Amino acid sequence: MKKTNPTILVVDDDPNDLWLIQAAFKAVGVTSNVQTVDGGHEAVAYLKGEGKYADRAVYPYPDFVLTDLKMPGIDGFAVLEHLKKNPDSAIVPTVILSGSHDNDDIKKAYFLGASSYHVKPSAPGELRTLVKVLHDYWMLCEAPAVDVNGKQVTTDSSHKLGERFSLHTRA
Repeated sequence: MKKTNPTILVVDDDPNDLWLIQAAFKAVGVTSNVQTVDGGHEAVAYLKGEGKYADRAVYPYPDFVLTDLKMPGIDGFAVLEHLKKNPDSAIVPTVILSGSHDNDDIKKAYFLGASSYHVKPSAPGELRTLVKVLHDYWMLCEAPAVDVNGKQVTTDSSHKLGERFSLHTRA
């Protein structure tokens, strides 16, 4: 289900990169709600709706996440693991935007469920192009409906093709 007012969560421990990414979204005309958090600890708190992020009217559950990898404490890999270990949040498209060209980092990110992996562009124009493409692509994709806390809306999948993929245990 497409959202009319999507939220993008940008995770990075470098305030300059956060500012540049947010400015790039604004420069290309993105009117979506772009929330930024300082590193993985804040990202997990935001995703859980804990502490200052408890008010989902102010901090809506994200429709997609753009995260750096190399951060102290909880890094981008741990953010991916947090999202992908829970069936409700596993559906959130998670894009890696890292300075790392390392093939092992790229493989591990995809193994942990990254939707895509991009190396941070060095030129502002390239960053604007990248965030525009990412935004436009993910906003065109359909996603399962979720409530304000990011929990998937329960549906009756009986007698539907997706029934065999039900996340609930059958008796």
